Amino acid sequence: SSNMAKVCTVLILLAVAVVGKALTPSTFLTTVDQQRLRSVFESASPYPDLQSAHYSILGIKLLGGTLPSSQDTCKFLQSKVDAGNIASIYYASGAAKALGGCKFDVPSAQKLLTDAIAAKSSVQDIAFSFFSLKNLGLTVDEKAVGASLLEALKTDDSPLSHGYAFMVASELKGDTSKFFDNIEDVIAQADEVDDKYVQFEGGLFVTALVVDGAYKLSGKEKKAPTIAEDKVAKLANYFLSRKHVHQLKAAYQFVSVIKILTDNKFHIPIAVSLSSSVAVSQSQPTVQVRVTNLLGGDLGQLTVTADSARHLGDEAIVLSKKQFSASSKDKSLFELNLMEAKPARGFYRLTVSVAPKKADSRLIGTSGAEVEVKVTTKVSVENVEIGVADKDQTAAARTTKLVHPNKAQSSLNADYHQKILMRFQLKDKLNGQYMTAHQTFVRLTNLKSKQEIIFVSEADGTLTNKFDLDVGASAKEFGFQSGKYSVELIVGDAIIENPFSWTLADADLTFPEGGDSKGDAASQYNKKPEIKHMFREPEKRPPAPVSLTFTGLVLLPLVILLLLWMKLGINVSNFPVSISAIGFHVCLAAIFGLYYCYWTTLNMFQTLRWLGVLAVPTFLFGNRLLSGIASKRKSV
Repeated sequence: SSNMAKVCTVLILLAVAVVGKALTPSTFLTTVDQQRLRSVFESASPYPDLQSAHYSILGIKLLGGTLPSSQDTCKFLQSKVDAGNIASIYYASGAAKALGGCKFDVPSAQKLLTDAIAAKSSVQDIAFSFFSLKNLGLTVDEKAVGASLLEALKTDDSPLSHGYAFMVASELKGDTSKFFDNIEDVIAQADEVDDKYVQFEGGLFVTALVVDGAYKLSGKEKKAPTIAEDKVAKLANYFLSRKHVHQLKAAYQFVSVIKILTDNKFHIPIAVSLSSSVAVSQSQPTVQVRVTNLLGGDLGQLTVTADSARHLGDEAIVLSKKQFSASSKDKSLFELNLMEAKPARGFYRLTVSVAPKKADSRLIGTSGAEVEVKVTTKVSVENVEIGVADKDQTAAARTTKLVHPNKAQSSLNADYHQKILMRFQLKDKLNGQYMTAHQTFVRLTNLKSKQEIIFVSEADGTLTNKFDLDVGASAKEFGFQSGKYSVELIVGDAIIENPFSWTLADADLTFPEGGDSKGDAASQYNKKPEIKHMFREPEKRPPAPVSLTFTGLVLLPLVILLLLWMKLGINVSNFPVSISAIGFHVCLAAIFGLYYCYWTTLNMFQTLRWLGVLAVPTFLFGNRLLSGIASKRKSV
């Protein structure tokens, strides 16, 4: 049973890790993001319409920006408002109220807006009318608003309609429990994407409106919304994935929902993001993570722990339950010296958990958060040899040992009967072991023409990188251009701190004569001759007597038919004498004649071209002929 308990514990830990990976946000709305969104709202001025003015002014106010001139904007709103349009009144009155000090009046608005609060109206019209009445300081029958909304939702129960209903209900004074009870059903309609995001079909605006309204209504009801914590985290992930929004309407609602998710009494998603460089090394051994709410605000005193650091290659765990130290300068910043665990080079995934010093049940995503870093190392190149050998290996290779970054003093001389050899090893300075790199290239550059040819060097089982250049076999790649080339070794990798390019030697290469010239080599990019279809040569015809004999046999039944008709007497009285009848039979005969030409002289494409020409009149004449025969029979 103890073994079973251990297995269950491991499974639970794995499940927590997987869920944490999918849910805990790894980014937040930074000050740069907020400034960019503020510029989106501010750049909307001068406003093309009331809707733009509405969302621009409300967005600026949410982000604490500088509002436009109250007097000028107020005049714009008053001049553009349509007293007979509910949406126009809503946008104008909302913007005027946000500006402050804007005396805004819409004649006969009370009757228009009050009449719109009815069961027959759409949810959006009811919501716009309600908020317009409040913005203008007019009388609102809140009981009628609630009843009309419930009736309208029976006709249209889309997430968008429920979102508007939640926003209205959050400001009603009466019983709004029926709206609150709808939250669970509405959230259940959201779509899940990649096990990490939750969104509604309408996109960012609809999703943000529903969540914003749900939490505002919950605050009014003083009860937590019936939304599972994993869905809250997935909703937060979706919102943050759309933080580069530029549309005014969606941008305003995005900022509004992010604010409500950082300041409510029920659910506060946290973000655990990597604050330091993704590269960790001996010179930069510290991993820094930032733990904040979605607006980048600190969450008070926290204990942040690295539950594990797992190598993504061999799955080796290099540390467990290691606590981060809090930064003295920034309460949201936490540091961990990863290099103290002596990790091998490579990529690592750190699983992080967060615990507030003062218990806060609102926090979501406190376990299973993940950040990825890479441990980099410096490399040295050792046991470097370069030389020339005969292809047939009749003589020993003549090699020179080199030490980085020195260049061979004498040039290599190789003709097309020889090959250039190179051997080297890369050593990890962190642990002294030999290693391979993802990018190991040998570049040969013609010192005169600057033409470059690049080859890949590959490592064998002993981690020795080898490069063999058969001069004769490679002549075409060099364009048969004999001359002096520089030989350069290029080494790089995502986990190598000191990638390098090292010129090892110069090489005089001699290629066989009579090969393609440089111009001929370049001609591969010139225009090529047109490719034309080649028909198969026709088979040899049989002797003329044989062909004539079989032609006669084929035509014999027709001759017999004609003879019998002449003997019996042909009745041609029913043959319709009309243009359509004559035209059809002439076209039909022409088609048979075309078949004969195909057999004797024409090819398939020529035949199809002529057949297309004959098919049109044949169809038209035939259709007219058959129609005439049918009508004649009916009249009889």
